[in-house]
Amino acid sequence: MTRRQKVTVVGAGNVGATAAQEIARRDYADVVLVDIKENLPQGKALDLNEAGPVLGYEPTITGSNGYDATAGSDAVVVTAGLPRKPGMSRDDLVTTNESIVGSVTREAVEHSPDAVLIVVSNPLDAMCHVAMSASGFPKERVFGMAGILDTARFSAFIAWETGASAKDVTAMVLGGHGDQMVPVVSATTVGGIPLTQLVSADRIEQMVERTRKGGGEVVNLLDTSAWYAPGAAVAQMVDSVCLDQKRVLPCTAYLEGEYGIDGLYMGVPVKIGAGGIEEIVELELSEDERAELDKSADAVREVVGVLAGSS
Repeated sequence: MTRRQKVTVVGAGNVGATAAQEIARRDYADVVLVDIKENLPQGKALDLNEAGPVLGYEPTITGSNGYDATAGSDAVVVTAGLPRKPGMSRDDLVTTNESIVGSVTREAVEHSPDAVLIVVSNPLDAMCHVAMSASGFPKERVFGMAGILDTARFSAFIAWETGASAKDVTAMVLGGHGDQMVPVVSATTVGGIPLTQLVSADRIEQMVERTRKGGGEVVNLLDTSAWYAPGAAVAQMVDSVCLDQKRVLPCTAYLEGEYGIDGLYMGVPVKIGAGGIEEIVELELSEDERAELDKSADAVREVVGVLAGSS
């Protein structure tokens, strides 16, 4: 009998718990939910386990305040850290979340030295740098969840605008996970038809703008960060790692010259398999898109420069 995969989710808040549920529903992995808050991960794990008989997955979720139960994980998802509040930029979170992400990463990799590390904590691009440094892992095994979420938001807006099924929208959002992200309109189609043939330039620009501010729109409505779409996006990445699916997904990866960017975590399309990132896919970008990507890289560098470990 094949061994069930093991996935650790650090942080049992909204995003972590939703990711744990989405992964558990796939029914190929045992899930460990870790949080420093006493009783929180245990309570959420119990609740999720009790949903298993209804939703058709095995109750194999463990809640823990420590890391012993996480030993030997195939994938570790880091959602720990403070969420955004209204009026906060992702950058405001840098110093607080730097120490949190650094310490949980060190704990997690000590127990799972062969794991693939998926970072979700904000500001995402900077936290990927923190996790790579704290883990000592190669760049292939440390990457971030942002592009799938941003692309999903863009795709939802396109589906509404065109009246088409979201399943027929093919889109791609690159760049930093912030207001400078780059929805690649030239690579966006609906049922194979270029978006530019279906929607006016003005409406496309409005959808691009809404995508860039998509996280902030949710924060303003809920007084906290989104969790359903981020949790689902995490699960898609975990699937590709644990099931060796070789999906090409937009993720925050460490670039060393690709797209003309060096030594920086940025959102780009990557092929993900059991060992993590197997390939960085370089899209043909228009001149405008490349200029926007460079601008996004500058914004990410600025945030990374705030990190204590970067000086």
